[in-house]
Amino acid sequence: MKIPTVARVFGAVIALTLATAASGAAATKSGYVKANGLDYYYEISGTGEPLLLLHGGLGSTGMFATIMHSLTDHRTVIAVDMHGHGRTALGTRKIDLADIGEDLGIVLEKTGFKQVDVLGYSMGGFAALQLAARHPGKVRRLVLVSAGYSLDGFFPDMREQQKTLTAQSAEAMKETPMYHSYVAIAPKPDDFPRLLQAMGDLMRGHYDFSADVKKLTSHTMIVFGDADMYRPEHVVEFYKLLGGGLRDAGWGRETMSKNRLAIIPDQTHYDIFFSPKLIATALPFLDGVSGSKSWEENVDAKK
Repeated sequence: MKIPTVARVFGAVIALTLATAASGAAATKSGYVKANGLDYYYEISGTGEPLLLLHGGLGSTGMFATIMHSLTDHRTVIAVDMHGHGRTALGTRKIDLADIGEDLGIVLEKTGFKQVDVLGYSMGGFAALQLAARHPGKVRRLVLVSAGYSLDGFFPDMREQQKTLTAQSAEAMKETPMYHSYVAIAPKPDDFPRLLQAMGDLMRGHYDFSADVKKLTSHTMIVFGDADMYRPEHVVEFYKLLGGGLRDAGWGRETMSKNRLAIIPDQTHYDIFFSPKLIATALPFLDGVSGSKSWEENVDAKK
């Protein structure tokens, strides 16, 4: 049996994670909290303002190993293994992004965080959007990395590849780094075929979060690679839903949207989450810092 293209790509991502895991920051606290019948695994590391960090599909918190120090140097990072991933068991509940968003609100409450900034990559971005839409008071600033608002945003050939992931893919993947990384930490390693089926079922379904995007009250940045799996038209439409890209910002930036769009050059969906360029792009926004000045401010600064 051939390994589905989407699974081979995830395998390459996990291989990189395993090779670089030693560079991640050591957690100062870790454990489990129960949310709607699931035991969510979390790790807390670093100091500073709290930042909830959410990984991509078929990965775990270890996906961010290469950039973790850049975050924990001045942020308290709460990294969570999402439903069925990493050290969080799959259980019997189907994987649902809206449900995960609700679960994350409980995880934050039980770990003692009233309000956080959030950075979510891919599936973690979908979950972050759901958390922010359902619990606006819990999210101050939001960065969604390589995560569209609708399944229609993917290139058509990618959608077809996503649909091929099933439990039957597991046997062909038993020699891949993805399988080995899963069984190394999963509470029930034998759940690997069921996880593939559950993720395939999720991707074979349909979602459109445009209504949820309009509910967002947090300052939001969407980040994509210039060679991402999302159509450029979808990226622009996403930004427009956030209130950006609708008019000129004005000489003094007076009509500029509070939300931001970033297209990072020379990045794909499969390498953007560990790129130093992501840190350089997202951290200033999360910190509420802008290095840009208006024309008038620049002129005045020279006087």
